Amino acid sequence: MKNLRRKTLAAASAATLGVGLALTGGLAPAAATGPDTSYLVLAPQGANTSKAAARVAAAKGTVVATYDQIGVLVVRSTNPDFATQVAGAGVESVASTAGLGTALDGGETVEVSAADVANATGDPTKEPLYGQQWDMNMIHLPQAHAVTTGSANVVVGVLDSGISSTHPDLATQIAKDKSTSCIGGVADTTEAAWNPTTSDHGTHVAGTIAAAINGVGVTGVAPGVKVAAVKVVNNDGYIFPEAAVCGFLWAADHGMQLTNNSYYIDPWELNCKNDARQRPVWQAVQRAIRYSQSKGVLNVASAGNSNYDLAHKITDTGSPNNGTPEERENLTNACLDLPAEAPGVVTVSAVGRTGAKSYYSSYGLGVVDVTAPGGDTRYRTQGAGPTTTDGILSTTFNTATKTNGWGYKQGTSMSGPHATGVAALALSAHPGMTPGQLASFLERTSVALSCPDGVYNPAPLHPDGPNAYDATCSGGARNSFYGAGMVDAYNVVK
Repeated sequence: MKNLRRKTLAAASAATLGVGLALTGGLAPAAATGPDTSYLVLAPQGANTSKAAARVAAAKGTVVATYDQIGVLVVRSTNPDFATQVAGAGVESVASTAGLGTALDGGETVEVSAADVANATGDPTKEPLYGQQWDMNMIHLPQAHAVTTGSANVVVGVLDSGISSTHPDLATQIAKDKSTSCIGGVADTTEAAWNPTTSDHGTHVAGTIAAAINGVGVTGVAPGVKVAAVKVVNNDGYIFPEAAVCGFLWAADHGMQLTNNSYYIDPWELNCKNDARQRPVWQAVQRAIRYSQSKGVLNVASAGNSNYDLAHKITDTGSPNNGTPEERENLTNACLDLPAEAPGVVTVSAVGRTGAKSYYSSYGLGVVDVTAPGGDTRYRTQGAGPTTTDGILSTTFNTATKTNGWGYKQGTSMSGPHATGVAALALSAHPGMTPGQLASFLERTSVALSCPDGVYNPAPLHPDGPNAYDATCSGGARNSFYGAGMVDAYNVVK
């Protein structure tokens, strides 16, 4: 099976408006009602939201969050004609976000048992489980840590499913005063709100970035920096546009220099900004990302797990994920994977322990900027060779038993935080770089990887078929599989 799967959201619950009395004394007909639906309402670029807010009220909507910084309102309404009625002066565009979003792109956790932890024989100068972190040697982390493990002045926003605040490898690493939940597009800073509820994805990502060197478990790429939990994933595992917008703005306004984004937004795997249904989501997300960049934030995003050539978009047969899929053919470059293809975002593909592109990793010439270890466990399907150790080992949280642990995952969700951690080390060693300078430095210090010859066939014995993950690499020193190359922790600090 492909690693990336979609889910269909349950229908939103309906709310009923009360029946009012007409001035004539008779009963007025009940106002038409529909599901309680979320909307993004955009004021014209550069304008404040007061006129838009007035139109929202007139169209029987309720503003739940105001982002004047970018001219965006998050609104809820049960008025089935809200989108039509809110249009007018002061409103540039509006989009329903009901059913939008997509499941996280990380694989299932393969947990490390307590006995395995107790009997681990890693490098005693590092952490007990360091010997199983093949990914860290691949990016020359021991050499980098001899120079610096990172600065506590660097804070990384982990836009994800939350971070376990009780995990022994993370409890000292979390900037609690900068953590929040953005579910519903509204910030909630209570600790319970930004802890994980149904997914340990964010906890795993956070551990790769900054798990502490404390003699327990694993080490992160940059254990000297801080991470902030910015929860954007709801309990069904979806990332709604309003949550992502809230997350980018929260990071920008709370002193974070980096964000990690191991997800993509939208019911469409490819958001077409030339489609009236999808353009408002693109506009809102783009405004939020540009604002964060203006505040000194570099955003890092995973390329995705669909083995899709993002530079040659032809079809999209699995979208939207909240209704009947539509056949979309002859797509153009106006159709983008967000946030990975937003300007200024560093996009990361994945490799396994051999250094070859992971079978699932999406790619694209001019789209992928760098690559990093994300794991590749396909060999275990062949009955021989490495097993789960080909995944990425990091911190986990069992949401059913509420217990912390360590485990393996694979995906570009895992490669992204390696690149984010390396960027955090770079900023620690060379403070003051702008987001553009930091992105350029990350690419210049990467180790170039060459395209494989011919059609890349990573797993001829894979159960999905002998050619299920074929891909063709293009480009030279900078290419569609690996971008500028493998991120290198030592190169950014030496």
